[in-house]
Amino acid sequence: MEALTNLCTTVVGKVLLAIVVWFVGKFIVSKILGLVGKIKVLDKIEPNTRTFVLSALKWLLYVILVVSIVAILGVPMASVITVLGTAGAAIALSLQGSLSNLAGGIMLVIFRPFKVGDFVEASGVTGTVKEITLFYTVLNTVDNCRINVPNGALMNANVIDYSAEATRRVDLSFASAKSENPKKIQDLMLDVMGQNEKVLKDPAPFARVSGGTNEAMQFTVRAWCKTEDYWDVYFDLTQAITEKLGENGVQAPAVRVISEK
Repeated sequence: MEALTNLCTTVVGKVLLAIVVWFVGKFIVSKILGLVGKIKVLDKIEPNTRTFVLSALKWLLYVILVVSIVAILGVPMASVITVLGTAGAAIALSLQGSLSNLAGGIMLVIFRPFKVGDFVEASGVTGTVKEITLFYTVLNTVDNCRINVPNGALMNANVIDYSAEATRRVDLSFASAKSENPKKIQDLMLDVMGQNEKVLKDPAPFARVSGGTNEAMQFTVRAWCKTEDYWDVYFDLTQAITEKLGENGVQAPAVRVISEK
């Protein structure tokens, strides 16, 4: 009974100590992450790299905390290492997708195909990059829906970064009756683009006949603008050119048949 009492006392003491260490450790981890997040050096790092580093540090600190608690409970570290090795192999096989996402997150930080704040299209979704974590990249769609895209899928997909360059080209197509004068319509389109302050002068705006049928002619309109002005120019030109052709008596007022994002 004395031996049993001593054993129970020792076990209960270790368990209580482990519980205390767990809560104290969580508090310390949160404080460390908070202090690291305020380091000025991190402000100079790109947001996606900063988020990834903080996420990885959090996981590392919690692993250290768990190992410390196991040591406090008196479990031999040799046995722990053996169990962890066996469990790690089993978990690796069952979590191949998660490990692929982890590897994808590391590759995203290293190669940086896009950054936080970019408007991208990848893996069948389109949105603004809000956060890059260890396993997922968070996108916000244009209608403000949040999408978590696995990093592994992003690294194996074609990624279109609409925000990567300083300028973009707006492409539009319009149609008119076959009997219309192509030169007249081209001049009207160029006049509209010339009056739009957000359309760049260099490269120069473009408007030409690009095809048609027995009943209609198709015109291609191209205008360069700053990336942040893309959608303003897109909708402004669509409306302004349509109104301009209608005001000048162009038959079959410009019907937009092709558009791009």
